[in-house]
Amino acid sequence: MNRFAIHKDPLALAIAVLLAGAAIAPQAHAAANAAGADSEAATAASAEVTEVVVFGRGETRQVTQLTASDLAQIAPGTSPIKAIEKLPGVNFQSADPYGAYEWSTRITIRGFNQTQLGYTLDGLPLGDMSYANHNGMHISRAISAENIGNVTLSQGTGALGTASTNNLGGTLQFRSLDPSMDGGAKLAITGGSENTRRVFARLETGDLGEGLRGYVSFTDQKADKWKGVGEQAQKQLNLKALMPVGNGGQLTLLFTGSDRAEQDYQDLSLEMISRLGYDWDNISGDWALAKQLATAYQTGGAFPAPITSVDDAYFDASGLRKDRLGALSLALPVNDNLDLNAAIYRHKNRGQGTWFTPYVPTPGGAPISVRTTEYGIERNGLTGSLTLRAGGHELNAGLWFETNDFDQARRFYGLSAGATPGRSAQNFQSDPFFTQWDYQFKTKTSQLYLQDTWTVADSLKANFGFKSVKVKNRATPVTASGGAVNVTSSIEAEEAFLPQAGLNWTLSDTQEVFFSLAQNMRAFVAAATGAAPFAATQTGFDAIKNSLQPETSTTAELGWRFRGEGYEGVVSAYHVKFDDRLLAISTGPGIVGAPVVLQNVGAVTTNGIEAGLAWKPLQDFSLYGSVSFNQSEYADDVVDGAGVRTALKGKQVVDAPEFMAKLEASYDTGKFFVRGNVNHTGKRYYSYLNDASVPASMLVDAAAGYRFGALGFAKELSVQLNATNLLDEQEVSTIGSNGFPNSDATGTNQTLLTGAPRQVFITIDARF
Repeated sequence: MNRFAIHKDPLALAIAVLLAGAAIAPQAHAAANAAGADSEAATAASAEVTEVVVFGRGETRQVTQLTASDLAQIAPGTSPIKAIEKLPGVNFQSADPYGAYEWSTRITIRGFNQTQLGYTLDGLPLGDMSYANHNGMHISRAISAENIGNVTLSQGTGALGTASTNNLGGTLQFRSLDPSMDGGAKLAITGGSENTRRVFARLETGDLGEGLRGYVSFTDQKADKWKGVGEQAQKQLNLKALMPVGNGGQLTLLFTGSDRAEQDYQDLSLEMISRLGYDWDNISGDWALAKQLATAYQTGGAFPAPITSVDDAYFDASGLRKDRLGALSLALPVNDNLDLNAAIYRHKNRGQGTWFTPYVPTPGGAPISVRTTEYGIERNGLTGSLTLRAGGHELNAGLWFETNDFDQARRFYGLSAGATPGRSAQNFQSDPFFTQWDYQFKTKTSQLYLQDTWTVADSLKANFGFKSVKVKNRATPVTASGGAVNVTSSIEAEEAFLPQAGLNWTLSDTQEVFFSLAQNMRAFVAAATGAAPFAATQTGFDAIKNSLQPETSTTAELGWRFRGEGYEGVVSAYHVKFDDRLLAISTGPGIVGAPVVLQNVGAVTTNGIEAGLAWKPLQDFSLYGSVSFNQSEYADDVVDGAGVRTALKGKQVVDAPEFMAKLEASYDTGKFFVRGNVNHTGKRYYSYLNDASVPASMLVDAAAGYRFGALGFAKELSVQLNATNLLDEQEVSTIGSNGFPNSDATGTNQTLLTGAPRQVFITIDARF
């Protein structure tokens, strides 16, 4: 049996149940109407169904929301971004069971990749959530999942006021829990596979007088890697305080701090998986072998079997991040018809990505050195909006300004030739023997928007507006060598008019139709690595700076929402034209960090349909499912600077599966609960020419628990068991970890990561 084969019969069963539910629910609704069912009762039943998944009722675009009750049943420590993988159109992948390992975390929505989506926390911009870490922070570092109140996904470009210059595709908006009016504490302790140990503690002040209240939480999590030697650890502090002001206003203070250190898994190829096995990893526990491999490479010697290349196994690698984010926000009703919202924020980050490289020996020491890519972020910004209600109109005007000082450097640190390397990948490195390059990037972002939402009639709502965006990037070298841009350079992305329009037509108490049309732009990346103009040589940058265009998208979607007694659902169709796609063409192996040539390479055309259904056929039993069909194709061939043509026209976009299906069944009596999730992802290409792919996969997660209620000193006590990849399937999770090649017919491109096997965790949760 193929090690990556899928179970077709369970998938067929899952899809059949989902589609049967979609067919039965409208019939049940029709029968209820025939019997003269009360529409208010139907609406109340629908509200009960949507405690977990909310399908954006009344919105003019496709919007889906997950609530805190859904997040509570995922494995503690799981990234909240993983929780949305069951929503329509979402492809999420990660090599760890929590979806928090940033090197491997990937999300695509309607053919757009992770860096082409927008992310906010309480309206504060999180950047593009890329590993290169140039303009924000990952949501896993921004807030503990226990402190999230809801997650809202807009599969299209999202609202005009979203503070993002990345959201060509969807937006993810995370909202933190508000402090409780009641004082108390929550303590949750988790243990399980790979020596996982996690403690989450939250202290609530309760009402201190006049509505002033707050909470502070601390999270400490550690887990061994599921293969190889190493650890992934994080400590996190969250603080939130609310103070009522004026007549119905509120002042909010938010602070979050995170220290994260995660040792990496080895990037693999299909050939390596076949030759070395699914569980192959870095050789972090064998310093002598690491030195032997590096010496063999540098002297032309033989590698010990089964290793055939110095890139088969590195000694170690890691991602290190320290973040501090603080914000003060005000929501104030000025009068009955005018509301003011404003926020100021500051974010500081220090980061290092380390790699024990056999390509560069330590002078006078080991045949290996530590190569780092180092990051320093200092962002300051403000957001503001006014909402005016006049007759049937609601006018919104808003702004977002941000300055981002980003430092990025490539340095090398020495290692000992003795019995130990003398340095740990879990620690920030100091005292380099060589700095290859060091740049300071300054980005200024300005975004303004204006929108009118017009209630034309009780059954018809329309909105129209636009935003103006201007982003200026400037790079100044501190140390420049190794081929990248080496003089002060700047580039600008600007669009004065990016329109958005939408309609929502209520057909009845239980049905509505929506339509939206939106244009958006993605700003250039200000970094010396990745798909950034500044990653080119000076000659390359000078050649493209006046002709390079920022990526843009035009998204149209049409949908139908329906609900009734015991069910609620949505079906939507969409068309997307993605223009001026940017492609970074490397001039050497990705792992070495060779300069790239960035160029516009044409368009992508996307058409798709997606559906979601929540159905509660019995008092304590509910089903949720979603299916999506997506056809994202390159509309143009690519011609590089040398005139070489790559025939991409008509090829499927990489890491954009055509078919996905998700099914969730849950049983909850209020005391005992059990839930199972089935997630099928279709075949995914990882070469632009579509000659290399990973097969379809189907993963099952499960959770079960018991709520004891008041017990001893605890007001509430519960025990929860979580299992990820319950059937212990072997599959390739992340693709494109080192970028996507034009072709990989031989299966030797080292750009894949395998997913974690079955992992089991138990949590004891007490509230006092």
